[in-house]
Amino acid sequence: MTSVLATGALTLTACGSRSDDDKKGSGDSTSAASTNVVIGVDAPLTGSNSATGLGIQYGVKIAVDDANKNNLVPGVHFSLKAFDDKALPATGQQNATAITGDPSIYAAVGPLNSGVARSMQQVFASAKMVEISPSNTAVDLTQGKDWATGTKARPFTDYFRTATTDAIQGGFAAEYAYKNAGKKKVYVVDDKQAYGAGLANLFKQHFTELGGKVAGTDHVNTGDKDFGTLVTKIKNSGADLLYYGGQYDEAQLLSKQLKGAGAHIPLMGGDGIFSDTYIQVAGAASEGDLATSVGVPVTTLPAAKDFIATYKANNYPGDYGTYGGYSYDAATAIIKAVKTVMDANGGKLPASSVAREKLIDAVQKSDFDGIAGHVSFDQYGDTTNKQLTVYQVKSGKWVAVQSGTYTG
Repeated sequence: MTSVLATGALTLTACGSRSDDDKKGSGDSTSAASTNVVIGVDAPLTGSNSATGLGIQYGVKIAVDDANKNNLVPGVHFSLKAFDDKALPATGQQNATAITGDPSIYAAVGPLNSGVARSMQQVFASAKMVEISPSNTAVDLTQGKDWATGTKARPFTDYFRTATTDAIQGGFAAEYAYKNAGKKKVYVVDDKQAYGAGLANLFKQHFTELGGKVAGTDHVNTGDKDFGTLVTKIKNSGADLLYYGGQYDEAQLLSKQLKGAGAHIPLMGGDGIFSDTYIQVAGAASEGDLATSVGVPVTTLPAAKDFIATYKANNYPGDYGTYGGYSYDAATAIIKAVKTVMDANGGKLPASSVAREKLIDAVQKSDFDGIAGHVSFDQYGDTTNKQLTVYQVKSGKWVAVQSGTYTG
């Protein structure tokens, strides 16, 4: 991880932000010929989850560079300013305040973590600024706290996401585990965070509905490194699968210690563990482990070919395979929305305070083919792209074994 971050050569200021462009447009220009539009990016760029966070940052950077190179919005120069939330809700909220308080920033992509998103949503809503997450999957972020009872209400009209929700991911994972992998008895562990706990509960619910048994449940804390007691419980439970709701930082150590104790059962998790870093740290113990992630493999999509080539050619740090494509598409939705707002205003971009609000409606009406699939949003701000993929570690690499969606 240290070497990856060193390669990135990120320069973070005290407030955790970084711009990729020295141009600081005021954001309130009414002349399209001199307008610089900054897109904010919030993600964990250091510490926990930074491999996937960096994938988000550089996914947006490639989209911005492509827009400028191809003159996608004539007269507008796009740039990004990245903010490091360190996967901490409090830091995310501070970043949201900094982003919305900067008149040169018109909209934002991020964050990575659902728990961080909860701390940011109200700040963005108060500023009437578009926020598109390429990775948040907690259902309540778009459908409200009572969604599970069938009462859905969108809390924030400025919040969107290009990743599908855990309501679909949990069922998709459970169905694969029970029907395809033939697992009948699961031990369920989560990290007590919004994303991890929510996904683990949904997996457990769907798994038992299918006829599976739960051998036990437990929790860990983010940052834990010694899982000896938990490993003993899992080993003695008779479970034939460990389902983990959380991120790769803890999952990779848990898998390694579980196999080291002689419990040779696969660990399965959601998109939070789908990272090359997971395999690098867990080593041979990761062989056979499973993960679900949003969309279909980006490497199989013809539209993403140039994106992947650019990412590799520039040696950008982080994992592009998890959310890179969805980050690119989120940024593109903002870029296209800027053009829509300008076209409706005689080819000129209104002052940033006005443009921000108009961008909300323009993003809501997004309808285009992105590099990771079709991009459009339903009445809740959720992506209409419900595809998911199950991956398994085979010979030290994540290999796609099944793509589809869940309609149960």
